[in-house]
Parts: sequence; C-alpha cells; structure tokens
Amino acid sequence: MSANTAESRLAGLSLAALGVVYGDIGTSPLYALKEVFGGEHHPVPITPDNVLGILSLIFWSLMIVVSLKYVSFIMRANNKGEGGIMALMALALRPIEPGSWQRRLIMLLGLFGAALFYGDGVITPAISVLSAIEGLEVATPAFKPYVLPISLLVLVLLFAVQRHGTAAVGRFFGPIMVLWFLILGILGLISIAHDPAVLRALGPWHAVRFFADKPILGFFSLGAAVLVLTGGEALYADMGHFGRKPIQVAWFGLVLPALVVNYFGQGALLLRDPQAIANPFYLLAPDWLLYPMVVLSAVATVIASQAVISGAFSITQQAIQLGFSPRMEISHTSDQQMGQIYLAGINWTLLFAVVALVLGFGSSSNLAAAYGIAVTGTMFITDLLAFVVARYVWGWPVWRAFLGALPFAIIDLAYFAANSVKIADGGWFPLLFGLCVYLLLSTWKRGRDLLSAHLAMDAMDTRTFVKGVEEATRVPGTAVFLTSNPDQVPHAMLHSLKHYKVLHQRMVLVSVHILDVPRGTDAGRVEVAKMNSDFWQVKVFYGFMEQPNLPLALEGCADYGLHFDPMDTSFFLGRETLLPRLNTEMCRWRGKLFVSMFRNGGSAANFFGLPANRVVELGTQVVM
Repeated sequence: MSANTAESRLAGLSLAALGVVYGDIGTSPLYALKEVFGGEHHPVPITPDNVLGILSLIFWSLMIVVSLKYVSFIMRANNKGEGGIMALMALALRPIEPGSWQRRLIMLLGLFGAALFYGDGVITPAISVLSAIEGLEVATPAFKPYVLPISLLVLVLLFAVQRHGTAAVGRFFGPIMVLWFLILGILGLISIAHDPAVLRALGPWHAVRFFADKPILGFFSLGAAVLVLTGGEALYADMGHFGRKPIQVAWFGLVLPALVVNYFGQGALLLRDPQAIANPFYLLAPDWLLYPMVVLSAVATVIASQAVISGAFSITQQAIQLGFSPRMEISHTSDQQMGQIYLAGINWTLLFAVVALVLGFGSSSNLAAAYGIAVTGTMFITDLLAFVVARYVWGWPVWRAFLGALPFAIIDLAYFAANSVKIADGGWFPLLFGLCVYLLLSTWKRGRDLLSAHLAMDAMDTRTFVKGVEEATRVPGTAVFLTSNPDQVPHAMLHSLKHYKVLHQRMVLVSVHILDVPRGTDAGRVEVAKMNSDFWQVKVFYGFMEQPNLPLALEGCADYGLHFDPMDTSFFLGRETLLPRLNTEMCRWRGKLFVSMFRNGGSAANFFGLPANRVVELGTQVVM
C-alpha cells in the first residue's frame, strides 16, 4: 500500500470515527458547564476563581482520563482489535483457571459493567436530545411547553428508524460532526477573544487551589464535571470498527481542541455575564445563529444516541455468544459492514425506558443527576479489568500493573463517590436498571450451567453409542444433530431413535464453540472427525462478535471429505421444556425467572441460520 493510499485510508477512517465514536462526548458542551454552575444539585458559585478552577478541572480530566487513560493506555487492552467491556472481560478471563473465585469475580465485574452500559444507553438519548431541544427556550420562553413533546417525537423517530440500520446515513455522520466540532471551536474562540485571561485555567494549579480552598464544594462539583467525560467508553468500545490510529487522530486533531476551546469560551462568557448560566452553550451563539444551532444540536445528539444504541445491540450480541443471554433474533442491516445489526427486542425496550425517563425527570438538569453514576461505575470497572489484563495477559509485574491502574482508579473512584451522593436525586435509576440487567444476565448464565449439568447426568458417551447402533436400520439422507457437548449423545438423537426406530445413512454431530476472540478465521472455522463410516463429529468455531450461519460453515467440511446436499440434509434440534421444582440450587424466584427467559428465548434454528423446511425439533421435559 502506497503512502498516499495509507494516508487517504487513515483520513477516511478518522472522518468516519468522528461520526460514530465522538457523538456522545462531543455533545457534552450542551449541558456540562450549565450543570456545574447552574444545576439543582450543589451548583458552584460563579466567581473568577471558581470558573478558572472548574475549567482547569475539565481540561485536565479530559487530558488524563480520555487522552491518557483511554486513547493511550486502555486501547492497548484490545481483544484482537475489539474493545468494550465484554471484549475486555473475555480477554481478562483467558488466563484465569475455570471454576476459580477469580474467574467468578471477573465475570461479576464484567457483567455489571455491561449492565451499567445499558443504563448509559437509556440516559444518553434522553439527556442529549432534551438538552438540544431546550435551546428553543433560549429563543423565546413560548417554546417551553413544546420542549418535551418535540423531544419525545425526535426520540420515537430515532428508535423507529433503527431497523433500517445506519448504512444509508452513516456516510453523512462524519461531515456533520466535523461541522459540529468546527462550530464549537469557532464560537469558543470568539468568546475567548473577549476575555483571553480565561486561558490561565490551562494551568493545573487553578484546579488544585479550587479544591484546597473549597474541598467540600470541589467534591460535589465532580458530580457534574464528570459530564464532560461521558462517551469516553465509546472510544474503546468502537475501536474494532475503525482501529486505534484513526480514533487517536480524530481525538487529538479535532475533537479535543474543539471541546477545550468551547468549554473555555463558555467560561469566558460566564465571567462577563453570570446570567448566561441559563444556557451558556446557546448563548455563545449570536441571535441569528440560534435556530440553526438548535437544529444542528438535535442532529448531533441523534448521532450521539445512535452510537450508544448501536453499542447496546453489539453488547447484546456478545452476551448471547458468550452464553450470558438467551438467543434473540438478530437482523443484519448491511451486507458490507459486519457490525451493523438490529435487535428489535432491545430497541423497543430501550425506547420504552427512554420515554419513561424523559416523562419522569422532565429536564436535562434533572437527568444529569442520573447520568454520572452509570458512566463512572463503568469507568472504574474498566480500570480493574485492565489491571487483570496487564498482570496476567501482558505479564507485567504486580507493582507495575498496580501503579499503572492506580492513578486512573483513584480519579474514577473520586468521580463515582461524588455522583453517589446524588443517588436519591436520580442516581438510583442507572443502578436499578443495571441491577435488573445484571440479574437477567447472571440468572441466564447460572441457569444454563445447571441445565447443562442436569442433562449431562443422563447423557450417554458418544463412542459407546456409535458402537451399539452399528446394526441399526438405516434410511437414506444425512441427519445433523446439534449438541453443546460432542462427547455426549444429544437427547434429540436418542428421542429420534426411540420414536422412528431408524437412523439416517449418515449421522453428523455438530457442536458450536464460541471463541474468546471477536472473530474466527475461515481456515479454522471447522474441525471434522470421522468416527466410523456412518458417524461424523464436526466442531464449528465462531468469535463472540460473529453471527453463526451453520449451513455456510458446513460447506467447509467438503475439504475433509464430508459433503452436504442441502436437499438431502435434515437438522435435528432438542427443545427442552423446563419444569421448576421447589428444591433446587437456584432460589425459587430466580428459577422461575430462568424458566420464563428460557421459554421466551429465540429459536435455535433462526439463530444458527438453519433452513426452516429442513429442521426437526424433538422435545423433552426437564425438571430442575
């Protein structure tokens, strides 16, 4: 690849990253400074020292938490190029012994971090869109009664178009966000030009002096200042789409300078006119630009929300593949981009929660109290998992891994502690929402483990079975039996033999294995073993971000002498009906929850891409 081609590709990926990765953190100027100085929860008085102290805090938080932690350090903890809390958990679990308490702890942290991400996925669209539409109130108070209805309309439309995917409009996201960040920077520069003394806040001593002089107020201010960091996890979670380098180029080349300049411009405006705290972002703009800014802000917040919603879809797909969620119908919205997927159940659940949130809280200021705790909780869990990766995957000495994670953990803990005092004012929502999601994920994992153990108790060894049925009556065709354990005879095969009294001419046991890497390779997609002239064992391997397509994967068996005729092949699936009992290893309510999830789970045939007219399901009852 020539230098010009490489540079062109880097520029294209950096532009695309602007449209997906930076929407969340890029829309924080809409509400962050307003919440610090004018929020309902411990507002900071507008004085020159306080403004400089907060601006210094914001600048160095962006430099340390986002630039140093995420862009420079955490992005190194990638799982074959993929980032995000689930990918990080899979990477951290790799060297840990199965069944150990360390493994259970890492899974607990990863699952709760993922659960908090869903809470972020609910709050981000609500607070972002509300903040943008509230700009109409700056133009005239007459618009105030219409802010909530317009916000709800925008949100409903946003979720309604998700089923069409982002492929059609994705190419427009980058240029729009470039325009957004350029306007942020220009408006900030104009304001700073009127009061350049505000640039003194670049020095860290102003933040140190602010906390030294007003330690209690400084602590409470962290609860609102954290809003400038929202979206930091997106840098890591979306790394697999663009790569590390384009995200870094976009951050240091445009996003960071534009954000810093805009925050400092708002600070300069507050120094000149403390009454501008009513909405310092929109009041930076001249009157003639106000309505265009509202429209551009609404579009930018939709883009920010799109990234979080798409992230929720991806996290769910990873959870399904890793065995923490029941199967769901996954629609691929692009034939070119593998990661563009749509899950109807998740989409409408998020919409319901977002609408309830908007109606319940009513304003972006009220929602700000709920926002920080989800973000900081996920950030701290990322620190802990990154320590495990540095120690056990990279092989760092304990002291080096500890000292590397400690500064970030202290900062994230400070932000989390400051937000924890707002639990009663709204911080309870992401915690409750995250707890519910965690219970669902952990209950499914525990229930599946118990079910597998229960089925294994009555299972028969495959090789013993094969020897015992050598003289069985045969019928033409190929029978493919799906099983989670290739060394045990599937219950569907036993039931088939019991009812039909015959076996097919060729019997194939297929087991699907999910790797701890995002995507497998075509060369290692299948492993084929011939047990005798009639029985075959096939193992199919997928990464945790791939959507299985078994018929396509089985075509690769031809290289091993196993050929499939689609019209002469039948797929046999077991379908268990669970009957809960009183004495079980799961508490009664949790057992009923698992049974309910199991009954409402998606079809295995659809999930594995099996042709509906070639599938036979054989049921069995299981008491557990």
